[in-house]
Amino acid sequence: MTVFAKLTSLCDRIPADLVLFLLRVFPALVFWQSGRTKVEGFQIKESTWFLFEHEYVLPLIPSDVAAVLATLAEHLLPVALILGVVTRLSALGLLGMTAVIQIFVYPDAWMTHGLWAAALLAVAVQAE
Repeated sequence: MTVFAKLTSLCDRIPADLVLFLLRVFPALVFWQSGRTKVEGFQIKESTWFLFEHEYVLPLIPSDVAAVLATLAEHLLPVALILGVVTRLSALGLLGMTAVIQIFVYPDAWMTHGLWAAALLAVAVQAE
């Protein structure tokens, strides 16, 4: 048996459910961690309001509304994604956030956002 055949055989033994779980967990943790930086207890930090007003400026959405929506989404969607509750909707919500971040906030971070998007898209496509 060739080395390639052995590696292929090993890969065939990895459960697809484990792969999909990992594709859910790691992007979810990125967003959860980001959400945690925006709050202190159950209150949005002053620094979060400032960032949304001056750095995370979005067209069409007032900064205070964007701060609340992003903070809520970064707390709720990752939990739902990891638990497998409304998985497709959660993945698509985080994919939408990724697109907004890429287009309007950090357009030079396309490699990082591309990895998040690929994982979230795989989850959205494969979710049952």
